[in-house]
Amino acid sequence: MIQQYLFYTPVASIIFAITIAASLYTFSNQHLYGKLMLHPYAIARDRRRLYTIFTSGIIHADWGHLLFNMITFYYFGFALEQFFVASSGALGHLYFALLYIISLVLSDIPTIVQHKNNPGYYSLGASGAISAVLFSFILFQPKAMLGIFMIIPMPAYLFAVLYLGYCIWASKNANDRINHDAHLFGALSGLILTILLYPWIVRHFLGQF
Repeated sequence: MIQQYLFYTPVASIIFAITIAASLYTFSNQHLYGKLMLHPYAIARDRRRLYTIFTSGIIHADWGHLLFNMITFYYFGFALEQFFVASSGALGHLYFALLYIISLVLSDIPTIVQHKNNPGYYSLGASGAISAVLFSFILFQPKAMLGIFMIIPMPAYLFAVLYLGYCIWASKNANDRINHDAHLFGALSGLILTILLYPWIVRHFLGQF
């Protein structure tokens, strides 16, 4: 089974394994945990801290945060890499890696700009990149049924609309220590990058209705 994942979806497999391993390790290593978190205030004053844009995406706050993101990635990331490969051959693996990494960076830029003068603000988690993966998947399969909170069935295109609406509202109004901006800009990055890679995906998406 593991060999099949590595053969057919090597990029998703590596991301999945590294994220779980790094998160579990930092749960018991608070010093490293602090060094890997995104800290916009520090980045604005020391460009050597730019590496945290990437490292903050492989660690999580707690078990619940990790499990939610990894379950989402498991269901959509592996499938998306296969969609890319079906569309582009072996290059699809590279395209999937680029979508994930670029979206991770783009999802954090608004946070860095907004909180560059806030020394108490930190952020972590793969949610921005995973939102990109999810929304890229939705372009390929807009009518796929998603189980919201593992219970409520909903077509993917409707979920996308509600998700974006909630992220926009929450980024302005919520006070729950969740980086809703990363979710929003990650989702938008996934849509834009997928359209740039596969311009025909817009026609494919609309043709499903």
